[in-house]
Amino acid sequence: MRTRARPVGLFRAKTESSTPLDGVDAVLADLDGVVYAGAHAIPHAVDSLNLAKQHRAVGYITNNASRSDASVARHLADLGLDVESSDVVTSPQAAMTLLGEHVAPGALVLVIGGEGITAELDKRGYRITRSADDGPDAVVQGFTPEIGWRELAEASFALRVEGGPDAANPGIPWIATNMDWTIPVARGIAPGNGTLVSAVHTAVGRFPLVAGKPETPIFDEARRRFAAEQPLMVGDRLDTDILGARRAGMLSALVLTGIDRAKQVLAAPASSRPDFILADLAGLHEPYPATEQARGVTRVGAARVRVAGNRVEIVDDGGNQLDLLRAACAAIWDSGIGIHVLDVPARLYS
Repeated sequence: MRTRARPVGLFRAKTESSTPLDGVDAVLADLDGVVYAGAHAIPHAVDSLNLAKQHRAVGYITNNASRSDASVARHLADLGLDVESSDVVTSPQAAMTLLGEHVAPGALVLVIGGEGITAELDKRGYRITRSADDGPDAVVQGFTPEIGWRELAEASFALRVEGGPDAANPGIPWIATNMDWTIPVARGIAPGNGTLVSAVHTAVGRFPLVAGKPETPIFDEARRRFAAEQPLMVGDRLDTDILGARRAGMLSALVLTGIDRAKQVLAAPASSRPDFILADLAGLHEPYPATEQARGVTRVGAARVRVAGNRVEIVDDGGNQLDLLRAACAAIWDSGIGIHVLDVPARLYS
């Protein structure tokens, strides 16, 4: 795990004119819930990212293993973004780094997944099979909607080693692109790659190496790709985007346009707290208010909040709901009191 001193944006001293991009040499943006929702770009996303790219690298970092980097780049370009395929960092690309640590190019790899994985294997000279009977040297597993019982069974056949995970022969390498338990689709929330990996784990009694968020390989790949010393990860999920950025020693910003909203960020554990809380990507270019604490009251802008005993009290809402949320987060997080024992006003998260 990377260990780097990292300031916390909600608490560090800032001038009123500074923005979340000050000192940042690369912006790494998640996709669904940050750049687009369904078929459409989220308001302000395209203009904000194109503006950011005028002065620094902008990359797109995704756990989605079903599409190649070129396919993702075409989609983003269609939305109006200034993007090349090299700007897209995918979990299959990070998986290739892990794979290369265990087997050499030319090795035979059993693929449980789609184009996102096979395209990366082809680039690196690996051979591909869909059958355990071929004696693969490794298994790489990622999501594609076509995966069914037969594909999961092939992975199980290839990975199963009698004697369990502590046996002298632990079996061939198994790499999962990501462990997202769910995936948003047009009709709602469906099982994600983590659910399918769990099915194989149950059958074989061992765990895979994981490349995607919140594990560090995908963040390390992005840092190398853009030669970034001070990147900023922008995401909509605390448990993948923000947790992963913190593990990798990166600054992070949570945008409230996707999965996690006010209620989740108020309750965020220390490991998943963002440096910045933004309404949307336009906030990258807007002055970020300082957080001040005096006599037990936390102030952001004109909003003031305090924690008194087990009660979170709004001293002054300041007329700005986002600053009120920022102040409440700072007050709650600094109190050291678990959210489950606090009486939190519903207006902070409703």
